[in-house]
Amino acid sequence: MSILGWILGRRLANQEQSQRKIGVFEAVPAMGLDGLGSSAYGPEAALTILIPLGAAGLGYIGPIMGAIVGLLAVLYLSYRQTIAAYPSNGGAYIVSRENLGRNASLLAASALMVDYVLNVAVGISAGVGALVSALPSLHAYTLWLCLGILLLVTVVNLRGTLDSGRLFALPTYLFVVSFLTILAIGVWKASLSGGQPSPAIPPPP
Repeated sequence: MSILGWILGRRLANQEQSQRKIGVFEAVPAMGLDGLGSSAYGPEAALTILIPLGAAGLGYIGPIMGAIVGLLAVLYLSYRQTIAAYPSNGGAYIVSRENLGRNASLLAASALMVDYVLNVAVGISAGVGALVSALPSLHAYTLWLCLGILLLVTVVNLRGTLDSGRLFALPTYLFVVSFLTILAIGVWKASLSGGQPSPAIPPPP
């Protein structure tokens, strides 16, 4: 087997399709990284935009997060309907083509391509930004870290959905556990302090 074949995996026959189906364990890291990644850097990005407003900006967090949660509810309901109507394959292209025509399906497909490119770019840059902030000695290698992670993600995805789901399972579930732990610690500290937890770094007067 060649080096490229070892990296990307062997070619699969059409008859192996049923064996390559993913379950819930692989589906979360393979299909759910968009939402999980956004929950990591989305609130930070919102707070960054509101910084110029000072303390008054905190009042806008609730409406902004409410709109985002509302959008997620709409997506959840639409996905449930799509899965029920297209149990075998119901991507945006297929659903748009069968219900709205060819032009709408091409628009949906092109929008998804742009969205995926932007999502990868923002996700990698946000992750590397967090890594560099924790380890400032890596700051000079920011670009190379981004390109290296992009190459790794590309190679893993070229191996197929099943393999990528399994390879990304450990960091994905570690992130979920860490995220829930941070939320639990925050709620616990807020409840112990009567809703007024002491800041890690006291703000200036």
